[in-house]
Amino acid sequence: MKNKIVYYDSPVGLVEIQADKDKIVSLDFKEEKCDQEAANSVLLTAKKQLDQYFKGERKVFELPIKIEGTEFQESVWQQLLKISYGNTFAYKEVAEAIGNNKAYRAVGNANNKNRIPIIIPCHRVTASNGDLGGYGAGIWRKKWLLQHEKDNL
Repeated sequence: MKNKIVYYDSPVGLVEIQADKDKIVSLDFKEEKCDQEAANSVLLTAKKQLDQYFKGERKVFELPIKIEGTEFQESVWQQLLKISYGNTFAYKEVAEAIGNNKAYRAVGNANNKNRIPIIIPCHRVTASNGDLGGYGAGIWRKKWLLQHEKDNL
């Protein structure tokens, strides 16, 4: 069965949100709408919560998500969900939190494989020296999201 898809016009670009039945499976930044929209209740809720987030009204997403990756990737993504709004963790701190002190580069790779950015807040992970590090959707988006959260604490 094909995933349901909706689009959301965010301050950081067009977002495509996909759901497999009743769980969010991806959030991608797109240049244009590629598929026909077919909403379901979880996608409509996701759009509403994203709208609240971008208005500075929502600090925590309450959405059912489906994450699929290696055991290590999934442990990283679960840890990212624990980083509170407006805060950052270094890649090394995430590695330590999951009990794998030396795996900070692997944490970066897991971040890059996160299919549900913003909701799973990989933008909140930075380098130990304060540099932003990378962001698959563009470093300017990461900078914008971090500043947005700082401004709305």
